[in-house]
Amino acid sequence: MFDATRLSGVLIGYLADLVLADPRAAHPVAGFGTVATTAERLSYRDSRVAGALHVAVLVGAVTLAGVTLERGARRRGPAWSIAATAAATWVVLGGTSLARTGSAMSDRLRGDDLEGARDLLPSLCGRDPAHLDAAGLTRAAAESVAENTSDAQVAPLLWACVGGVPGALGYRAINTLDAMVGHRSPRYARFGWAAARLDDAANYLPARLTAVLTAVCAPVVGGSPADAIAAWRRDARRHPSPNAGVVEAAFAGALGVRLGGPTQYHHELQIRPVLGDGAIPTVTDLLRAVRLSRAVQAAAVLLCVSAGVRTGR
Repeated sequence: MFDATRLSGVLIGYLADLVLADPRAAHPVAGFGTVATTAERLSYRDSRVAGALHVAVLVGAVTLAGVTLERGARRRGPAWSIAATAAATWVVLGGTSLARTGSAMSDRLRGDDLEGARDLLPSLCGRDPAHLDAAGLTRAAAESVAENTSDAQVAPLLWACVGGVPGALGYRAINTLDAMVGHRSPRYARFGWAAARLDDAANYLPARLTAVLTAVCAPVVGGSPADAIAAWRRDARRHPSPNAGVVEAAFAGALGVRLGGPTQYHHELQIRPVLGDGAIPTVTDLLRAVRLSRAVQAAAVLLCVSAGVRTGR
């Protein structure tokens, strides 16, 4: 499952994200998004079959490119293999950018810069910020930090450890397509079905691992592991997402706040269930969510290292 070369590359990739954050220019994920948008102009039909073919071609191409890259690196030697895994891991991780954006959101909210906070919110999630007040912006940011702790950090780390370069790149392709077409807008209700279901499958175990690590790390922000687990068990199943609800509920319990409720997207208003039984999150709670996210990210890396050591490889 784990080998020393791959694990070394994953660790270097994590450290690169920690120090450098996302690539600042010509980000490969952005390039993939451009290709996916172009492909959609040709492949779009209002049907599940067309959407499934769209996803299969794009994810298959990215995964195959990852296989080719990894095999070529292995033929050149361990150093090249480590470098390829490190580069792929760095590209697919987004934990440091997530934490920085969450902190920037808290700074704007603390300074009563609501317009600035509204402008920044799309960097975190796909909600419509136009009519959100300070409390709504704070809640949206906290929920996004929670959900993306799994999607942008724990899940890609896990897929990189298990699947190497093709696992990391394939996961990021799946997650990106879900963000692009997987929502329930009139245009993508059928075409995006396959992207959404594949993303659910790819994130099923990582989301639950994230929830476990959230409970373990709860004391870092003055929270209770028992409260995190209780909120997860009680509230997650009522969330429309089988994965986001798990992570958001665990964060709500760990932070001692209440998340969920009416959620306005550009294409529809969703009435989300309440997660947790605390107070409405404040800007201070948003900063605590960012600290908790960073702690969970670090714990995920330590878990990968521990698993590698335990397998003796």
